[in-house]
Amino acid sequence: MIRRRVIIRGRVQGVFFRASCADAAQSLGVAGWVSNEPDGTVQAVFEGDEGAVEGMVAWCHRGPAHAVVQAVEVIDEDPTGERGFQTR
Repeated sequence: MIRRRVIIRGRVQGVFFRASCADAAQSLGVAGWVSNEPDGTVQAVFEGDEGAVEGMVAWCHRGPAHAVVQAVEVIDEDPTGERGFQTR
């Protein structure tokens, strides 16, 4: 079990990033959350099996079809026992 916090920069708000991220996370069985931030970034936390979490981190580098991802910051964190995946 691992946990990664990611901060995604670029054209990532208003392009269904959060909804698409939640769909991808749920399909991989990853717990956590995703939110739009006031500074125009999207922040997400992924927790679960290493392969699934790393798959979500890789997904964040692409995002949904209309996103233009310019940078992804990845922060390792200790797992907290997240359950389910929420869009904030």
